Amino acid sequence: MRRRAVFLDRDGVLNEMVYYPEHGIVDSPFTARQLTLVHGVAEPLRRISSLGYMLFVVSNQPGIAKGHFSREEFERMRRKLASGLAREGVRLDGEYYCLHHPEAKLKRYRVECDCRKPKPGLITRAAEENSVSLSDSFVIGDGLVDVLAGKRAGCSTILLSNTSGLLARMMQEMGAEPDHQARTLSEASKIIEGLAVRAGR
Repeated sequence: MRRRAVFLDRDGVLNEMVYYPEHGIVDSPFTARQLTLVHGVAEPLRRISSLGYMLFVVSNQPGIAKGHFSREEFERMRRKLASGLAREGVRLDGEYYCLHHPEAKLKRYRVECDCRKPKPGLITRAAEENSVSLSDSFVIGDGLVDVLAGKRAGCSTILLSNTSGLLARMMQEMGAEPDHQARTLSEASKIIEGLAVRAGR
């Protein structure tokens, strides 16, 4: 029997983004110390899990390729995320990361891959390895690359966003209009719950 899953982007969905004042940018955390869970993130994940959905992280993580941090620091961040969620009663069923980047400083990560979103490789690999029905599954992310990857994989998509006029236009131009939109992961979990109830699952 094929299972259902929710595929979650990491940065900005599960953990907070970080402001780097010296560069004037907001980016992913570069150290385990900087990685903090989004406030209240565990409750909607527990709700999704209680509906029978597996939980997978599917995330572009080019920080090693760009020279921002080491593989060891990446593993420390990965463990901190999983253990922080576990303390709140959330178990991840798998984590799938793309470490590549087309302009990587480290040559071994400068490759044409099928896993860097908006390509669907992370999602399809997770589905194949865990007997997941993609048509019964969801992708939740805060970027259009998440929406595009989800659509290409055949999943329903939920964009976490307070949509601006510019973003709405970009969605239309890129063919990246999500099936649903929510301001928070909690709202997204309620969308999934409502759909599950209507489908009698």
